[in-house]
Amino acid sequence: MKCKGRDPLTGKTIELEFGEAISSVAVVPADAGNNTYIAPGFIDLQVNGFAGTDYNSATTTQEEMAESMRALHSTGVTQFLPTVITGAPEAMIGALRNLSTVRDPSIAGFHVEGPHISPEDGPRGAHPAQWVRPPDVDEFRHWQEAANGCVRLVTLSPEWPEATRYIESITKDGVIASIGHTKADARQIQDAVCAGATLSTHLGNGAHASLPRYPNYIWEQLAEDRLAASFIVDGMHLPDSFLRVALRAKGIARSILVTDAVAPAMCKPGTYRLGDVEIELRTDGRVTMRGGERLAGSSLRMDHAIGNLMRIADVSLGEAVEMATRNPARAARIEGRARGLETGDRADLVRFVVEDGRLRVLETFVSGRRVYGAG
Repeated sequence: MKCKGRDPLTGKTIELEFGEAISSVAVVPADAGNNTYIAPGFIDLQVNGFAGTDYNSATTTQEEMAESMRALHSTGVTQFLPTVITGAPEAMIGALRNLSTVRDPSIAGFHVEGPHISPEDGPRGAHPAQWVRPPDVDEFRHWQEAANGCVRLVTLSPEWPEATRYIESITKDGVIASIGHTKADARQIQDAVCAGATLSTHLGNGAHASLPRYPNYIWEQLAEDRLAASFIVDGMHLPDSFLRVALRAKGIARSILVTDAVAPAMCKPGTYRLGDVEIELRTDGRVTMRGGERLAGSSLRMDHAIGNLMRIADVSLGEAVEMATRNPARAARIEGRARGLETGDRADLVRFVVEDGRLRVLETFVSGRRVYGAG
């Protein structure tokens, strides 16, 4: 296979030759009037569900998973982490076991968000309070057994006394520990980082409505250079000013786009489920707890997140693409994806155009196989 277009990371026009991996990359003369870009496929480290499918349900079928992945491919996503949130132990095990039966190269592993998070209103977010519990290495082992060893990332709060030992244990197994849904103090955050935590999950969300001027757990994570941070850029989860300041603090290289998408993403407004929680997609695109105002994930798609980021934070297309490709690949240690478009890298590719500040995906390839084409 061959593809040609502008590389948003370098600005050069390139021609790629590829099978499952990229076999050659050549810089070629630019075609006058050709505004097509070719980039590494997008990577989303936090997807709770998509296109009507809830990844937190143990009864989700293979057909429903396949349909949701086809929808993800249409947004340029080529690899993602299905995300299981706080729930009853048997429910989380059931969801992970069910997900582990899906054999698809788009799935790079699983993200378990909770249940070892803050029990307080605010930082707990939409996670059900009755199932919040302390970190437990034995429970993690049960997850991995159910998931056939595919749990790649765990979000937890360092405020628990058991957190440091837990982080040391899971990172020793090669799993990424991420700080999120927390009210941890500065010392607890530092202890977590020293134990091996390397990421902050959707920084700025899953927090109290009001915080002390200083110290507070958001500033502490922003200031910690050993932590990368993910952000939900849908124009609803974060104020524009916070996003701009956060990106300056972290720098592009340590910043990651995630959608935190849930089942109603790419669906009509209405009532859906996120595990045990009833959620509602509003006409303005917000996803909330049913009958309330608390956000419960998002309806964001990654191609829109990149356009939003360019508009809100005034970053370049290349920088926005980097936050959706190389940066999450490095943070989650996804093999063959951390360098970009280079010989030997996995042929996860997306071709798109930019129209009025928005991306329109033309084609998506996963391991060299065309999984989406517009027209």
